[in-house]
Amino acid sequence: MYFHSRFKLFLALVLLAITLVLGNCLLSFHHVFAVSSLVQLKQLSSDPYTNSSSQHKTEVEPDTYSSGSTIVAAFQAGRFYSGGGSSNIGWATSTDSGSSWTKAFLSGITVYAGGTYKRASDPSVAHDAAHNAWLISSLALSIVNNNMVGVAVLVSRSIDGGLTWGKPIVVAVASPNDYFDKEWIVCDESVNSPYYGHCYVEWDNRNLNGRIMMSTSTDGGLTWGNPKSPQNQSFYALGGQPLVQPNGTVIVPIYGTNLTTSIDHIYAYTSTNGGTSWNNPVVVSPVTYHIQQAAYRGGSLPSAEIDQAGKVYVVWADCRFETNCSAGDIVMSTSTDGLTWTSVRRIPIDPVGSEVDHFTAGIAVNKNTAGSQAHLALAYYYFANTNCTTATCQLYAGFVSSVNGGGSWSQKVQLAGPMSLKWLANTTDGYMIGDYISTSIVGSQAFPAIPVAFAPLQKKLQEFMYTAALNVVGGPIKVSNDAVVVAPHAQRSKTKYLTAN
Repeated sequence: MYFHSRFKLFLALVLLAITLVLGNCLLSFHHVFAVSSLVQLKQLSSDPYTNSSSQHKTEVEPDTYSSGSTIVAAFQAGRFYSGGGSSNIGWATSTDSGSSWTKAFLSGITVYAGGTYKRASDPSVAHDAAHNAWLISSLALSIVNNNMVGVAVLVSRSIDGGLTWGKPIVVAVASPNDYFDKEWIVCDESVNSPYYGHCYVEWDNRNLNGRIMMSTSTDGGLTWGNPKSPQNQSFYALGGQPLVQPNGTVIVPIYGTNLTTSIDHIYAYTSTNGGTSWNNPVVVSPVTYHIQQAAYRGGSLPSAEIDQAGKVYVVWADCRFETNCSAGDIVMSTSTDGLTWTSVRRIPIDPVGSEVDHFTAGIAVNKNTAGSQAHLALAYYYFANTNCTTATCQLYAGFVSSVNGGGSWSQKVQLAGPMSLKWLANTTDGYMIGDYISTSIVGSQAFPAIPVAFAPLQKKLQEFMYTAALNVVGGPIKVSNDAVVVAPHAQRSKTKYLTAN
């Protein structure tokens, strides 16, 4: 009996030892797997400004554009809490497909960088192949009638591949009763287009019910025409992203709130004559946006790109597929002419009902692919728990890709996080990484520009601009025909306009 007791004890100890060894092996395996699967982020920039009126160090709201092996990113640096805008616009350029980057800040815009304007906001990037020019558009802000408002749309030019930038050129100046917002730029790079070398800037006038404004340049951004508008606009517009088809047709997806029904929509309008006139907007889809509990400046502004054949892909955040509008998904619609659009489909990042809240997406399309073979890359932000609050929310950045035009997608990849909201730049509309982000594809890799935040250091925020080289591989997760369970009007009561300022 004593022998059996000792044997049982010995056997138990052996089994315990084996369990511990196996557990440690499994733990080591998972640790190695987790480390090996981590995305290698590359820091692009850091806010260098020290003016006490801004929040430092903060960099937010990036746009990117790629042409050949060159990628240019632009973003705000030194975000203000009230009134919007930042100390200046930063830029980062890679001429070797993302391997190395040159970085600096635009000169001549704000008082913090040799200019006269109080602040700068809303950077956007374009390339004009016909005139060998890279362009960064921005919104200049100053005080009018004791209020900080958007007073001018500007363009900064580079003619050496995005490595140095000239003083800003004025596209348009606001009258004392105007309030410009959310400009965006694109150029016609199709050599067979009758309007090859035309560049287009879009913005809205907040004080005219979000009136759409368009200006055209035919000389590489040196001079700009008088602003023009679509004739019949029945909505408050914000956040348009113009694109150009190979035949020269300009298509502009844009967010808008119907002035009669107050229901939000994605709209689109076009020009088929090089910006001489602009056609009436059409409805892409109603927008149903999840209202977050946290004081976070998210939103549902569209992100749009175009493939080699001229097909336009538009994505935004929408909760129509989630019971009680409980969380946001990233959804997509496409068009080949800007007039008719496909039904809205949910990008299957997480399953319906997962309680993961997705928002602020930036889509890229490989310019050398098209249709069912189009390569797509999508960066986005998310809360792992849609029911989180300002104190408990953990912010992440993620990534998925498709190699069949969005028919199916890869498994999601975590790019950054978790981040506490209080690590981010704060605004009167909540903590922010930006009203938009951006992704560009070079070769077989995608390069998102994403703000990433860390715990404050010596009473300064640590929100910097990062990128990563991510393989566009696609995957087996198919887009399904999910049922719409929330009507567009179901969440109107708490919605407010998203503005840059």
